[in-house]
Amino acid sequence: MNSAYPLTAIIRQYRAETFCISPALQIRSQNEAVTFINNRGFVYFWPIKGITLPNLWAAAAGDRPIADEHDDPGHITWNWKDNLLGRKKVYYARILRRKNTFVSLEMLPYFYSLSPNYGDWEADYLEQYQQGKMTAAAKSIYEALLREGPLNTIMLRKASRLTGEAAAGLFARALDDLMIEFKILPVAVSDAGAWHYCHVYDITPRFYPDLQERSRPVDEKEARMMILRKYFDSVGAASNHEVQRLFGWLPEIIAETLDTLTIAGDLTQYNDLEFDRDPVWVITKLLHS
Repeated sequence: MNSAYPLTAIIRQYRAETFCISPALQIRSQNEAVTFINNRGFVYFWPIKGITLPNLWAAAAGDRPIADEHDDPGHITWNWKDNLLGRKKVYYARILRRKNTFVSLEMLPYFYSLSPNYGDWEADYLEQYQQGKMTAAAKSIYEALLREGPLNTIMLRKASRLTGEAAAGLFARALDDLMIEFKILPVAVSDAGAWHYCHVYDITPRFYPDLQERSRPVDEKEARMMILRKYFDSVGAASNHEVQRLFGWLPEIIAETLDTLTIAGDLTQYNDLEFDRDPVWVITKLLHS
């Protein structure tokens, strides 16, 4: 590393490229959006305060706040997202920190292998419920989808008996719980409801029938290593705290995974980075750029 060009500047330049926020790199089509997601492995739909991760909005609109104006060119990302639902080109749901997240199909088995899902997606949820690890609302939603097939939000609330204002929060929370655990996902857009816009949901392993088979050979240690490799490939550098904040893993698991990647030569611990007072891990290649 050239001492005259500090690491903070190198990382900012690196992120300008990997986040596609440099004007020459910004994406301008749905196909380019898919390529962006595939290259990064997983990205947010919108920028999330306090989290450093590529997002589709900034890659299309530049590094600026989300526009309030509905006709802002950056909102083309909303159309891309809706058009991609159900096409099995990328995975989309509320995942990381309960925020709207895209995951490439290549990375999907690694995330799925970390979820509390087993071999029989039609019955294993009952064990989770009996152990107190699934709410009654989530169970009702899941069983409605099992029984009825894909349903839009309006029909799903009725089928799961979670209608009315009092149940709105329970329903929304349970949807998130199920999406975070890769049990369900939105697969289409419907014009139902007062807003003439809502998602249609399906059960993840029913919609992706080969996902469980693809995930079965992946153990948790390998999955975390692959996910962190992709994460650092996007952000260049991060602290323990940033990793924990995004993924929610136990501190000892994060430490073990970072140590493994450091021993493998992927990462190097760096203790003097201006924009973070905590020790950070940096992609080793950046220290030699």
